[in-house]
Amino acid sequence: MEKWVAFAFLSMIFAGFTSVIAKLGLTGISGELGLALRTVVVFVLVIGFALAVVPRTELSALTTANVGWLALSGVTTTLSWVFYYKALKLGEVSTIALIDKGSFIVAVLLAWLLLREQITLRVVAGSTLILAGLLVVARR
Repeated sequence: MEKWVAFAFLSMIFAGFTSVIAKLGLTGISGELGLALRTVVVFVLVIGFALAVVPRTELSALTTANVGWLALSGVTTTLSWVFYYKALKLGEVSTIALIDKGSFIVAVLLAWLLLREQITLRVVAGSTLILAGLLVVARR
């Protein structure tokens, strides 16, 4: 197995834990407060991780484009988390997590438009299955 595939599966596992643990943590508080606390913890851990593993010389490689795109990614991440936590406070983790994973379809389309990645039959089949599962689970 390629290293990136292992990392992606680990990400999937931790993301699954994240939703359930967050739902437990939101008991008796607002989604906004829960998100703020979670974000502080993420900030501290990510800064510590970066300080430990990123060579200082790499800072000189940063370009305006890097900063701009990553800042925009930070904005979209924030908006995603705000709405995810609002949904998590009110709904079922299983439904919310699946709808959130519909972001795969958005990512495929944006990767095709912006990055010129190919949309293969495998990707179309997977997207169709995700969309079908999303519709089945989200339907009341």
